[in-house]
Amino acid sequence: MYRYFLLTKKETRQRLKAAVHYTVGRLCQKIEEEHRREFSRQTIAAIAETTFRECDIFAKDLEAFARHAKRSTVSAEDVKLLARRSRALSNHIQNKSEELAQEQRESRKKSTVKRKSRETEEESRE
Repeated sequence: MYRYFLLTKKETRQRLKAAVHYTVGRLCQKIEEEHRREFSRQTIAAIAETTFRECDIFAKDLEAFARHAKRSTVSAEDVKLLARRSRALSNHIQNKSEELAQEQRESRKKSTVKRKSRETEEESRE
């Protein structure tokens, strides 16, 4: 029998914070290895807390952008709008968005070609 556990908002938030702290710690560790730098535990904790707070603000802003547009789903355009304050981030997101759009177009082309190929095979069998 499957058991489902519902997490409270507080528990979910604590888990997310722990995941952010872990990830920041790993990134700092990688930087330490590559650049021979050291980060104190306090510094890692401060970076993690700042990152978590910033992500919380981002999430609220994205939700507000979608709500303002009378949508229940955040779109790529909302993310681009969010990133407008940082030129580097905005450029990165714009490039990724274009890459994803290109991949989707190519995927559609491939599925259209496969479908036409199957239709041709079926017609030739008849």
